[in-house]
Amino acid sequence: MSVPSQVKVVLLGLGVVGSGVARALMAKAESYSQRVGVPLVLRRVLERDPSRLRFVPLDPSLLTADPEEALEEDCDIVIEVLGGEHPAYDFIKQSLLRGRYVVTANKEVMAKHGPELLTLAGKAGTDILYEASVGGGIPIISPLKRDLAANEISGLRAIINGTTNYILTCMSREGMEFDAALRQAQELGYAERQPANDIEGHDAVYKLAILSSLAFRTRVGPDDVYREGITRLSPRDFRYARELGYVIKLLAVARRDEGVLQVRVHPALLPEAELLAKVDGVLNAVQVEGDLVGRVLFQGAGAGASPTSSAIMADVLDAARSIVQDSRPAPWRYTEDMAVQPMSELVSRYYIRMEVADRPGVLAGIARCFGDNAVSIASVIQKETDEAAQTAELVVMTHGAREAAVQTSIAQIQGLEQVRQVGNLLRVED
Repeated sequence: MSVPSQVKVVLLGLGVVGSGVARALMAKAESYSQRVGVPLVLRRVLERDPSRLRFVPLDPSLLTADPEEALEEDCDIVIEVLGGEHPAYDFIKQSLLRGRYVVTANKEVMAKHGPELLTLAGKAGTDILYEASVGGGIPIISPLKRDLAANEISGLRAIINGTTNYILTCMSREGMEFDAALRQAQELGYAERQPANDIEGHDAVYKLAILSSLAFRTRVGPDDVYREGITRLSPRDFRYARELGYVIKLLAVARRDEGVLQVRVHPALLPEAELLAKVDGVLNAVQVEGDLVGRVLFQGAGAGASPTSSAIMADVLDAARSIVQDSRPAPWRYTEDMAVQPMSELVSRYYIRMEVADRPGVLAGIARCFGDNAVSIASVIQKETDEAAQTAELVVMTHGAREAAVQTSIAQIQGLEQVRQVGNLLRVED
């Protein structure tokens, strides 16, 4: 076996993350060379905007705006940090078909096309590495693929979107309204100007699809994941949750039970004593339960140039070692196809906030709706009264109940004359 004199790299994208990767390749060149055994050499950078060079001192001759020129460059590893589904997916696929290793941070591509791309990599004798696609600098993809491989994973719960976690922390700690918390997140650079991908839960859905596919060795796509965002939350929900001993988080949950998979993203009440309940600000965390290891928690910075560059460069170094050692990566294998449980079959406890007329007989009508659908009430607390409007706010906590029965109850309750509105419904993750 002849050892190559260098490992050649092409970088697709020179935005915030791409610039961080380029800086790391230059600043740590000697260290990386010692770890791999040969130098890592950046051969070409795809970027349409030459002004990006002001963020990183690259030789301008490395820059090209032509995708074909970048993809045709003689190289061993392609790093994709363009974001979005297209053209990133097309560039990744072309690179794998040409026998290159690919390192990507692209959660949307891996959530939608991961099985296809992993199969292509296996056939080509290379690999696609995507540690940075979930959790930024938190190591979670590699542990699921390797360190926890001896376990039967029964479930995972995660806080995997830093934008929403920051907003919810502001609403909880400072009593801020949602819109004010979002504006603050945007001013600090934690939220995009168009934040729907985060606040409506799409970002977390992509990441949960990736994690679930790995944890359970089955194919899970974004369309399999139930989704709710955080826009309906009010400061009073956080206040009432705290009085009941809970915090509110946007949770990504995946569970396996008797060959059926449950995958969902939505705001939920978590007991204050839970480790995940203490993950605040822009931090991310993933909690995994295995039959051998028990419960383990991975926590850290979930976004940003440096943490994401850390994950990308770890994958680059892994790929480079495989190239230098001429070792063929083991292809990823899905072991079973699992059915996904409809959300209507979920069994959970529920928190329900509603505004009602402040007069006798209201509770009886509400209780009848729940009782007719076999939903058992654990407690009813009157929180606030508006004497001028003659209304009161109620918080109902249920015992464990089926989602379909609770939704039917809510529809009936909203039809009662004495009920002004159902303000919110949240699931309880005990």
